[in-house]
Amino acid sequence: MDAALQGILVINKPHGMTSMRAVECVRRLLGGAKAGHAGTLDPLATGVLLVAIGRATKQISKLMDMEKRYETQIDLSATTITLDAEGERIPVQGVVTPPTHEQVQSALAKFCGTFMQAPPTFSAVKIKGRRSYDLARSGEAVQPSERPVTVHEITLLDYQWPVAKIYIRCAKGFYVRSLARDLALALGLAGHCLSICRTAVGPYDLQSAMKVTDSPQPLTAAIRLFFPAVDVP
Repeated sequence: MDAALQGILVINKPHGMTSMRAVECVRRLLGGAKAGHAGTLDPLATGVLLVAIGRATKQISKLMDMEKRYETQIDLSATTITLDAEGERIPVQGVVTPPTHEQVQSALAKFCGTFMQAPPTFSAVKIKGRRSYDLARSGEAVQPSERPVTVHEITLLDYQWPVAKIYIRCAKGFYVRSLARDLALALGLAGHCLSICRTAVGPYDLQSAMKVTDSPQPLTAAIRLFFPAVDVP
């Protein structure tokens, strides 16, 4: 590959792949090109992952500052220690009357704007120099501190008990898995994410994304210019 190759690659990350593994695949397919991702997606999450190539890696922090859009399915009838489908389900006990569509919508409205949110225990947040998920896996009782997050728009797309499908447009730092926990708590329940899809990062959406398993030729063609100072051969 051309060593001068540089730009922004829009990846549709598949379910089960880590963000770093996606970057490693890109590096390999582009002949060892310098690359890094702009914002981690959980292994069980899918969707838009921006991979900066070459000199564009210097712009990763700016890429991470762009707003994100997600669609998630939240199961309000059970929780897990990971707040997603990876953990063992812990069902809610004693739900006689499930919440109505209006009740879910009303509770969801409270999560629009700027508010405090605690990251999931199983997250990459550092606590005393160690990743929270490492501490949790070693059996330590940890709870990351709350921090301000901003949600610009949040919409209940569909609700059929116990699953609520939700659209979110937010700033960086927001955890979709934490929303599952907090929305369920607001309803007197316990919840977790069945699925998470990042549908867009800034102007980059799924329509412009490509599979990470594609060959080097379409990968090269998919490099997209974002910063005028970065020239794409």
